[in-house]
This record gives sequence, structure tokens and C-alpha cells, in this order.
Amino acid sequence: MAAVLDKPTLLQRIAPVFQGFDGPLAFFILLLACTGLLVMYSVGFDHGTRFVNHARNMLLAAGVLFLVAQVPPQRLMAVAVPAYVLGVLLLLGVELFGITRKGSQRWLDLGVVIQPSELMKLAMPLMLAWWFQRREGLLRWPDFVVAGLILAVPAALILKQPDLGTSLLVVASGLFVIFFAGLSWKLIVPPVVLAVVGIGLLIAMEAEWCAPGVDWKVLHEYQRTRVCTLLDPYKDPLGKGFHIIQGMIAIGSGGVWGKGFMAGTQTHLEFIPERTTDFIYAAFSEEFGLVGAVLLMVAFIGLVVRGLMIALDGPTLFARLLASAMALNIFVYAFVNMGMVSGILPVVGVPLPFISYGGTAMVTMGVGLGILMSVARAKRLMPS
Repeated sequence: MAAVLDKPTLLQRIAPVFQGFDGPLAFFILLLACTGLLVMYSVGFDHGTRFVNHARNMLLAAGVLFLVAQVPPQRLMAVAVPAYVLGVLLLLGVELFGITRKGSQRWLDLGVVIQPSELMKLAMPLMLAWWFQRREGLLRWPDFVVAGLILAVPAALILKQPDLGTSLLVVASGLFVIFFAGLSWKLIVPPVVLAVVGIGLLIAMEAEWCAPGVDWKVLHEYQRTRVCTLLDPYKDPLGKGFHIIQGMIAIGSGGVWGKGFMAGTQTHLEFIPERTTDFIYAAFSEEFGLVGAVLLMVAFIGLVVRGLMIALDGPTLFARLLASAMALNIFVYAFVNMGMVSGILPVVGVPLPFISYGGTAMVTMGVGLGILMSVARAKRLMPS
């Protein structure tokens, strides 16, 4: 009788909240978060309150992750259409009333300044996963056309701001959903082949295409400059090519083992621009070398693979498509950031997840990982 009347301990009361959390996913998240704090302490120790703010942003993202993980996938499905419609309306608001900074009209003042394109990184895969769930078992080619239109509208609005980097990320998150929904390879291969041929021609004819006065029509001048700078950064080593050149120097100077924690000369002598944000991977590679860079890639690959495994076991088509997109979004972020810092992709201002400084990107990442954890919990808590 006494045992029945005993009150449960605090641990017993909170244990159900954590029941079903995916251990391997949590391990990779914690590993990358600790790496991010370590790197930020080094590169940001003389950069005001960057380390403290980075830690605060991580705690906020962790809280968001925990809350989103409590929401079952079927409830996430209920917010897909409202989130998408709100995102498109906000993007239209940017077009009509947006704030312009550094030549780009990307922000909206609603008492608090927000960047609506960030919302679309999550709303897009939610909406497309909702659409394909509704059409499950009935899919025909017109359904993929509708999906393309759903993707094209916000992508075009973001591209017009102009914000090529965010537009590409939104398009990628949508294409992942469309691909896993069953898009035929016959529709995938031709654009890929055309893109490869186009890139090859661009590299071969760099001198002609990048000559002064040549107008590319489809790209803004700053976007054309970024591509041409990537092809030959040494044409303007102290100007537009400075970022790429210094990033490559820092990565190369790290050697195999790196110069050691807080010992990076390129970093702390301030040769690396944006060393706490877009180019933090160069600072990391200088201090931890090839070994550290490879281990960081392995950690990201582990996180993405675990995310795809969770997606594979999702209880519904909506959950599987959404989880796949969330996992591959992390891959795109990491690949693009490492590629632009290493000089193999244009500089487009994409942060390195967990590592780069930035509150909005961190919270967005927290929501995405929370969705992955939600799908994992839904599968684990289903009665067998």
C-alpha cells in the first residue's frame, strides 16, 4: 500500500517526455554543437560577445528542437498549408514594403525586422510533403506539375530580392521532397547533363564570358561577379577575390594536424574575412588541419545518414518525405559552405550548421532537427 501511495520522483515524471528520442541523432547533434562552441571560442574570443551569444543561440535552438520534437507528424501536417501561405504573403510584403540593405530588399519590418525567406526553408518541404501525402496512391504527372508551381512561386519571389543563395536552398529543399515522392529519372538526368555541360563551357570560355562589359542577362551583376571570381580569384586578389584566396590559404596552412587550438595565424591576424560566420570553416581547418576537417565531415555525414534512416522508417509518406528533406538540407548547408570556403563553389553566404554564428540560422536548424526527432519518436512510440 505504501508503495502505491509513494509519489513518483522528478526523474520518473520527466522520463516520458524524453521517451522515444533517437539516441544516435542526439549524439551527432551534441557532438557538432560542442565542436561549434569550441571553434567559436577560438575565433570569437576577441570578437565581442560572439561566443556567449553563440552559446545562447544554441540553447534557444535546443529548446526549439525539444518543443518541436513533442509535436506528432500529423500535427505538423496540419500547419503545412498555413505556414506556406503565410510565407508567400510575407514575401509579397517584402516585394511591396520591404527594407533594403546593401542593395537587396529582403527584410520586413513588423515591429520586429524579419527575413521571410528563412520561413520558406521550412514551409516549402512541409507544403510539398503535405501535397504528396494528399495524392498518395493517385500520383500522376500533373501532380508533379502542381508541385513545381508550389516550389516556383516563393523561389521566384526570393530570387527577385535578389537572394540567389537562399533561393537555391529553398529550391533544393523542395526538390528533395519531389524526388523522393517518385519523380522519374527521365526528368532528372537531362537538366543535370545540361548543367554539367554548361559549367564545362563556362570554365572553358571564362576569358570571354567574364570579360568587362559582358551581360549575362539572367543574373545580376553581383552574381556574375561571384561566378567569375570563383573561376579566377587572382584577377582581383585584394578586392573581390580576397575572401576566396584567404580561405584557401588558411585551409592549406593548417596542414595535416593543424596549427592548434587558438593558434591559427590567418585567423587571429584577421586575414580571414567573416571568420565567425561564412568563413569559419577556413578558421577551423587552419587550427585543426586535414584530420579535423575530415572528422567534421564525418560527423555531418553521420548526422545526415541517421536522418535518412529515420526518414526510411517514418510512419507515413508525409513523415518520410519531410524527414528526408530535413536531413538533406543539412547536407546542402554543409556542402555549400565548405565548397565556397574551399574555392569550388561561389560565395553565396550560406552558414555552416552548428559552427557559424547566427541566431536565425541556428533556430531554423533547431526546428529542422526537431522535426527529425518528432518522426523518430512517432515511429518508436507506435504500438507494436
